[in-house]
Amino acid sequence: MRVVITGGAGFLGSHLCDLLLRRGDSVVCVDDLSTGRLENLEEARQNPAFRFIECDVTRALDVTGAVDAVAHLASPASPPDYLRRPLQTLAAGSRGAENALVLARRHGARFLLASTSEVYGSPEVHPQTEDYWGHVNPIGPRSVYDESKRFAEALTTAYRTSLGVNTGIVRIFNTYGPRMREDDGRVVSNFITQALGGQPVTVYGSGRQTRSFCYVDDLVRGLAAMLDSDEPGPVNLGNPAEFTVGQLADMVRRMTEVSAPVQYRQLPQDDPPRRRPAIDRAARTLGWRPAIGLEEGLRHTIDHFRARSEELRGAELRGADLTVAG
Repeated sequence: MRVVITGGAGFLGSHLCDLLLRRGDSVVCVDDLSTGRLENLEEARQNPAFRFIECDVTRALDVTGAVDAVAHLASPASPPDYLRRPLQTLAAGSRGAENALVLARRHGARFLLASTSEVYGSPEVHPQTEDYWGHVNPIGPRSVYDESKRFAEALTTAYRTSLGVNTGIVRIFNTYGPRMREDDGRVVSNFITQALGGQPVTVYGSGRQTRSFCYVDDLVRGLAAMLDSDEPGPVNLGNPAEFTVGQLADMVRRMTEVSAPVQYRQLPQDDPPRRRPAIDRAARTLGWRPAIGLEEGLRHTIDHFRARSEELRGAELRGADLTVAG
């Protein structure tokens, strides 16, 4: 296939680019680099079947040549990013999603919307199944992200039912792994960056709130399976193994071999107390289940963060040497 991936320079998008290229697809990556990074595309850019277009999809999305599938992943996704860019986040789920849908319709292509478990809000049903409508505060601090994805789901469904576009919706639960930004504000990257830097590990609230953590390689396998199917969704993609945030902090401290203390801070407004996906639909319709447990995934992620920290430290030392020499 020739697949257009919006937000393809981001954490998830770049891994999806790599997976599709490895299996023989052609990939057109579209990203405005507001939160994505070109360095995430280092592997992809060596492949002649890869093309990069720097573009804000909320303004326009025009790709020449054949298009067999469009995966819409473009959006700020971490709390610091969407809180800093609220209007751009809402635009990504509205104008950006529609521009991607128009492209898919024009080419008769499969359309994949990367939605989120945040559409469930602070859930009153546990675990969360796809037929649960959610419990979302539409004017709370997280609403720009939650509501942009809820609107994108409604828009995607309307394009399917009214215009016959072949669409599919996935709801992505907490995902982690290499290429997460150190400053993206997500719990896994926060804990690892703090521990490796010898800083206190900050836990918001009591640490008893739960999350389910899916390793990125598992997650993008699910995205590729959804692209290959005609399943409309929504389909949950996530690892149903449930851990408290406190347990995660203890695992990171143990695996990084540091004695950094845990520092407790006030829980942010509308932070969900529990989050775990029911993945029966993904198993039945896509033949998908996660294969990598949290400890194994954390080991790969910590190794990546440690290597990156050493690279950045080496670059700083080389820069200092050049300054002294100059």
